[in-house]
Amino acid sequence: MSASITVYPPLDVLKPVAPDIWIVDSGPLHAIGLAIPVRMTVVRLKNGDLWLHSPTRYDEGLDSELHRIGTIRHLVAPNVAHWSFLKDWQARYPGVVTWAAPGLRQRSQVKKSGVPLDHDLGCYAPEAWALDIELEVVPGGFGFNEVAFFHRSTSTLVLTDLIQNFEPDKISPLVRPLVRFAGAMSPDGKAPVHLRFAINRKRDIAAAAARKLVGWAPERVIFAHGRWFDRDGATQLQRALRWLTD
Repeated sequence: MSASITVYPPLDVLKPVAPDIWIVDSGPLHAIGLAIPVRMTVVRLKNGDLWLHSPTRYDEGLDSELHRIGTIRHLVAPNVAHWSFLKDWQARYPGVVTWAAPGLRQRSQVKKSGVPLDHDLGCYAPEAWALDIELEVVPGGFGFNEVAFFHRSTSTLVLTDLIQNFEPDKISPLVRPLVRFAGAMSPDGKAPVHLRFAINRKRDIAAAAARKLVGWAPERVIFAHGRWFDRDGATQLQRALRWLTD
């Protein structure tokens, strides 16, 4: 199957989701024999600053589009896997502030890369964007942490890998059984089995965090891989997290 089939074109362009929030579809990335689509979320804060969640590859055309809607001030690396493109954006925006999931700076790959991480995210949203966005850390074992974000004004929950929802027609028939076994196949996508294993190492704390996400009752849920929940967000989120909340 062509890698171009696995992604969500057009790529590396802004796609409106709700007032002051966009997605950028990109990729594919390649892992364990899979060509994987990847997605960035862009939020324009009330002060006009742009907040880039899980930045995808740098693209000059995309940069121009972003420049037209605001000023890039914040880059967010929301878990241990989504930081690879930070340096490219940092190089073009020297004054940008980079926010990292807890534990990310301790990863050997991150240390070797030399990527600057300005602040570690904690229990509360930083003052720079707390009026717009709430956060919750979903912890796990083996150094895994994912930070979830809730954009209040649009009732949009922004996740990364806590839900994966790959569509069968975008996956090679040879690997569909693997994706289905992992629990990451649409329409019943959730955290893949290896992440559930890690999160279950801190199940009680993670379950409390997951219940908070469900309690936010989002209208939509955006995540990095696969078909995101553009409607019925609260219902679909509750289904996708039932392995942890029940």
